[in-house]
Amino acid sequence: MISRILMLGVIIAMCATQSASDNAETGNSNTPVITKLGTIDCDMVETTPIVFKNTLYRFEYVRDNYKPNQTGKSYFRFIEPTTREVTPSFAAGYHLGSAFTDGDTMYVYGVSNWGGPDIQVFWSKDLEHWEEQAALKIPGWAIYNTAVCKGEKGYVMAFEIGGPPEEAGHRFTMRFATSPDLLSWTLTPKQCVYTKERYSACPALRFLDGQYYMIYLEGYPGYWAPHIVRSKDLIAWEESAFKPIIKHSAEDKRIANPKLTPAQREHIANAKNVNNSDVDFCEFDGKTIINYSWGNQHGTEFLAEAVFAGTEAEFLKGFFPE
Repeated sequence: MISRILMLGVIIAMCATQSASDNAETGNSNTPVITKLGTIDCDMVETTPIVFKNTLYRFEYVRDNYKPNQTGKSYFRFIEPTTREVTPSFAAGYHLGSAFTDGDTMYVYGVSNWGGPDIQVFWSKDLEHWEEQAALKIPGWAIYNTAVCKGEKGYVMAFEIGGPPEEAGHRFTMRFATSPDLLSWTLTPKQCVYTKERYSACPALRFLDGQYYMIYLEGYPGYWAPHIVRSKDLIAWEESAFKPIIKHSAEDKRIANPKLTPAQREHIANAKNVNNSDVDFCEFDGKTIINYSWGNQHGTEFLAEAVFAGTEAEFLKGFFPE
């Protein structure tokens, strides 16, 4: 662990100048500095860096087309980045997972079908033995990515929808649900939405000092990039003036995993890159660990890691200076 932290510090120092340059290119010279460390895997997209029982893990949604996946089905798993040890897989056939920890229990949410009407919840105290039940089902709705946080009076879920048109507007759109126990969920009123006016996808939701902060994906002409907004009530939203918070760049193609094969490195070097998406993050050892995807946004995608040299609270509030 110590050697990894020292190596991370060296990489941050080497990358800081370039990271500041990237921010300046997008007009965000005062944005909290997100330092891109590079690619850690191929064909891996929706992941959640998360701390469970004082250990840093990465929750992974392993798609059926992930080359090392020989099962023929998608599934979920956790991996410890320092040792590369992988927990037993679970939730075979489920998609677009996200993870949330509460005390001594890990919760994972996923959908049985891309654009299906239901969300399933899985929970475990040891990352090996899992229970599950239906979390939310809304007939006629098309549901995709999810994100969960602990709010002021319970738990809140942001979930991405693509239909029906009267609910999604300009797909995709975020709707919200609440829960007292992380198992059973209730849809909030239709005023709780972001946003029916344009493309908004891939939520990462947090609650801090009376405000919900949400990083999500915006569609630009020819590329995609994440923005951040916040709200006190999930109805009225304040956009950060710093947008996008990161943008596709050559630094995405750095090699951050020395175990990537020569074939994978060639694939990375030759890949089209018009996208930084599916941002998720957690605080660990005083830093904010960030996972995100890059690629062509149409099936050729890669998993990358970045870091903010400060706490999660500093990271979020930094996009909304007083």
